[in-house]
Amino acid sequence: MQIVETTNEGLKRAYSVKIAAKDIAARVDGEVAKIAPQVRMPGFRPGKVPANLVKKMHGPALHQEALNTTVREALDKVVADNKLRPATQPQVALGEGYEEGKDAELTVSLEVLPAIAAPSLDGLKLEKLVVAVSEAEVDEQVARLASGAKSFADAKKGKKAENGDQLTIDFVGKVDGVAFDGGTAEDAALELGSGRFIPGFEEQLVGAKVGDEKTITVTFPADYPAENLKGKEATFDVTVKAVKVPGEAKVDDEFAKNLGLEGLDQLKGLLRGQLEQESAGLTRTQMKRALLDLLAAGHDFDVPPSMVEAEFEQIWAQLTQEANREEDAAAAMAEIEAEKDDYRAIAVRRVRLGLLLSEIGQANGVDVSAQEMNMLVQQAAQQYRPEDRQRFVEYIQQDPLAAAQLRAPLYEDKVVDFLFDKAEVTEREVSREELQAAIEAEEAAPAAEAKPTKKAAAKKAPAKKAEKAEEAPAAPAKKAAPKKAPAAKAEKAEAAPAKKAPAKKAAAKKS
Repeated sequence: MQIVETTNEGLKRAYSVKIAAKDIAARVDGEVAKIAPQVRMPGFRPGKVPANLVKKMHGPALHQEALNTTVREALDKVVADNKLRPATQPQVALGEGYEEGKDAELTVSLEVLPAIAAPSLDGLKLEKLVVAVSEAEVDEQVARLASGAKSFADAKKGKKAENGDQLTIDFVGKVDGVAFDGGTAEDAALELGSGRFIPGFEEQLVGAKVGDEKTITVTFPADYPAENLKGKEATFDVTVKAVKVPGEAKVDDEFAKNLGLEGLDQLKGLLRGQLEQESAGLTRTQMKRALLDLLAAGHDFDVPPSMVEAEFEQIWAQLTQEANREEDAAAAMAEIEAEKDDYRAIAVRRVRLGLLLSEIGQANGVDVSAQEMNMLVQQAAQQYRPEDRQRFVEYIQQDPLAAAQLRAPLYEDKVVDFLFDKAEVTEREVSREELQAAIEAEEAAPAAEAKPTKKAAAKKAPAKKAEKAEEAPAAPAKKAAPKKAPAAKAEKAEAAPAKKAPAKKAAAKKS
């Protein structure tokens, strides 16, 4: 086997490989000798069929298998002899005009991972911004919880309904004077100002009293889910049967017990724990972004173009989906198109950080255990229908690339935790607003680097998601855009429309 390097430019490598015809023939002869004892042919005793007849019967298949095996071995030899670390699956092409009995000439092309020296972790310093949860914040959460547990009591006789009051009503909806399906309800509860009914319905009942009969006119939104009502003007004959005013929920032990707790102290303890957990998550996000900014600032090396392209495609797909959900989708697309180069620069940053974190992890023995990987697979499988979950598990087990992509985020977090432990960390207590501002400033940094002539603040919301440095994959495992799992994802329940027809709301309340 002759191997000659033909390209060595940056991270691109190419090789010419020549495999002698005699080596392929010898492998075919070896396969013939292996299967001959099992071949059955009329006129010959079992195991006594001549090799030349076996080759005549199975020659083409044996030759193809021998060629494929030889090519795989040649590829392994190219990688091993040249100490290559492929960034992507190598591309192998068999020379045109090849036929049995001739030498096989291959071209092998690939991108390799850059040589990265694991950085010294000495002197790594990070600031940890912490938020202390105050008693006032806990009380605010309790009050918010209480406000959501509204109760209503009958209003004084003759009271005119105001926003915040609750009406009990009967109504009949009509289009062109004809009642439509689902437009009628009795004893429907409606809180004025809640915005739960279609626009204009609640507003026309402000000032109503018990016993009032009113006909109100509204227009269904153009995007209303019921085709026969979209954009249609409708009238509703409404009878007001009760006006109720909101009562104040008293925050005490009884209130907590109604929530299934022992008392108010336990409720406050649970809410404090939630706030502390939320603050800890924000603190970790701030520290992680600061760490990644330090790593990005201290390392600049070439990254494989194919990995950058795969990362960019993911960013672009996300941005395109967000733009298409905007009210003016064309304008949103035009905006991100104008900043396409910036997003490509962010993709480069993500890949570079992923490679760097991987190198640090490998140099320091960071790994994802089999138990942790199994938990990841089982958690990911839960998003599929029960009958498809085992297929998903098998898919991950059989596809190393899919497994690597599932593993990458956890691996990255473990490397980050390792770096946190190695760093000299100083704590500073700040307000929640200051912590949020620090996170936003770190979030905007990659965009500012990509766009030195513009202020980072000019980047609009869709860009922020793409800029999040912590989304950088542990990139060496990421060789291509992710494959789709064969199992269909669990079907999600259809989201309810923002504004339902009054009748539908009434039906829900009535139960």
